[in-house]
Amino acid sequence: MTAPAAKTPRIGDLLLREGLVTQEQLNKALQEQRHNGTRVGYNLVKLGYVKETDLTRMLARQHKMPAVDLTKFQVDPRIAKLIPGELAIKHSVLPLKRDGRTLTVAMSDPASMSVLDDIKFITRLDIFPVIAGEFTLRNCITKFYESGEAQMESLLSDIADEDDDVEILEAEAEEAANAGAALVDEAPVVKLINAIMTDALKKGASDIHFECFEKELRVRYRIDGALQEIMKPPIKMRPALISRFKIMANLNIAERRVPQDGRIKLKIGSKVIDFRVSTLPTLFGEKVVLRILDKGNLTLDLGTFGIEPRAERELMEAISNPYGMVLVTGPTGSGKTTTLYSALSKINNIDVNIMTAEDPVEYNLFGINQVLVRADIGMSFAAALKAFLRQDPNIIMLGEIRDLETGGIAIKAALTGHLVLSTLHTNSAPETVTRLMDMGVEPFNVASALNLVLAQRLVRRVCSKCAEAYKMDQAEIAAAKVDHGVTLRDMHFTDMALSDAKTRATDAARPFMDQITLDSKMQDIPVFRGRGCEQCDGSGLRGRQGLYEVMNMTPRLRKLIMQSAGAAEIQKVAIEEGMLTLRMDGWLKVLKGIAPLDQVIRETAADAQHTH
Repeated sequence: MTAPAAKTPRIGDLLLREGLVTQEQLNKALQEQRHNGTRVGYNLVKLGYVKETDLTRMLARQHKMPAVDLTKFQVDPRIAKLIPGELAIKHSVLPLKRDGRTLTVAMSDPASMSVLDDIKFITRLDIFPVIAGEFTLRNCITKFYESGEAQMESLLSDIADEDDDVEILEAEAEEAANAGAALVDEAPVVKLINAIMTDALKKGASDIHFECFEKELRVRYRIDGALQEIMKPPIKMRPALISRFKIMANLNIAERRVPQDGRIKLKIGSKVIDFRVSTLPTLFGEKVVLRILDKGNLTLDLGTFGIEPRAERELMEAISNPYGMVLVTGPTGSGKTTTLYSALSKINNIDVNIMTAEDPVEYNLFGINQVLVRADIGMSFAAALKAFLRQDPNIIMLGEIRDLETGGIAIKAALTGHLVLSTLHTNSAPETVTRLMDMGVEPFNVASALNLVLAQRLVRRVCSKCAEAYKMDQAEIAAAKVDHGVTLRDMHFTDMALSDAKTRATDAARPFMDQITLDSKMQDIPVFRGRGCEQCDGSGLRGRQGLYEVMNMTPRLRKLIMQSAGAAEIQKVAIEEGMLTLRMDGWLKVLKGIAPLDQVIRETAADAQHTH
């Protein structure tokens, strides 16, 4: 008969046995526990009955775990941000340091080991737990996750020298004077907003989110496509912050029931930056989102975004035609507008008349006539396009084809001697063709007008400073939907594509490229990830990379479209004609060591069935 397992002694009994506390002190701590729900050890430290270092050492010995004294440990705020504040506060855990793929996490309750699985899932890192004193740990968690004032002071001190260089351009002084809210112009509010906008620019953010909740206010930046929490300003500043934004963007500060849109032009140092401002009423106040439109960061060279040479050549040929249609497709935020601007910059010459209809106009481009679409006053894409055709245009760009009327006029313009560029929201290039026909555009018009369709996505890049190679595990092979034994040749890769991949491989990937051939099995090919370093703030990712699927209209494809063929049949022929699907282009970026596999899998999930 098996003997029952020995019961783990309670921490109070251990301290009593070691003579570190008296029975009377332990009883008072237990009374506090019943009253407040806090743990015995925490109460003993709070009441001054035991040193936290002695308690931590005892816990470490009891649970056979290493201990750490947080009073002598400098926690990096960037490491602390690896897990959500709600999780850290609820379970009293704090990330301390990262060493490669291992994250050291301090915890005060060794009994709550299940939270480590949650942290591992969120961070995708191996977790090394250590014991820390609960009293000090709680103070650290408050510092990093709860104190809006502390975060605000830190941010303000970081840009103290730059604050004087921030100037609002084109703001309505009268509206500010009549705002009726004295708080709006108080130094803390003005300084905080200037600090946040300047900080977002320095960090390369594309958007700033101000979000109102019942008991807190949250500020997040979107950097490289991912939102990151930056700070939580004091909730009492909420009305003043929102009103200040509205004044800067020339919006109605008294109207809180409906969404509003505006723009802020800010001079920061010697740079002039546009911010597109959107307000939205929510349950606990208005959410404000600022899109940063920094023309200095507008890259008009598609080669830097990683378009493959053949695909870029086909795109350039398509936009060099005097007439026809070029469509760019992809989800919101995938870089469609940047691709169209890049195309326009190549053909923006003194001898052509280029007109664009956009909602909104994101960047002002010299030499191009840009029109803001405003559906509320009847200035729709279709109305703008009709007006364009009376303005002697050579090239027309439409922000989006949303309906049959716009699509029909655009097709006719492409067939009557104009080059038309536009976007659609579809998952792939072949689906764009069937989407036009579903709108009601006749197949023969689609076949005749289309020059090229480009589908694209954006994925995050592996940090070049800390990239390392590894072999896919079974879970990743399953997620990638790659059967065992599938080769690059089976996935329709060509010698030319592989040769280019070897030429353009990163430093991390180059040592492995000579061993890769078209007959290499996918499961044997090394993939890459970042260990985490100062350059990438410990994330292993830095910057973004485009994935492109370019379907050039060949005679075979035009014939299929005339026969109203489905997207699957069109894609099959397009691949035979040399098109790389989004997933195939993603694999090329993985081979080169540019993109992490999980990013490619996530962004090209709809394309997976066509990779083998």
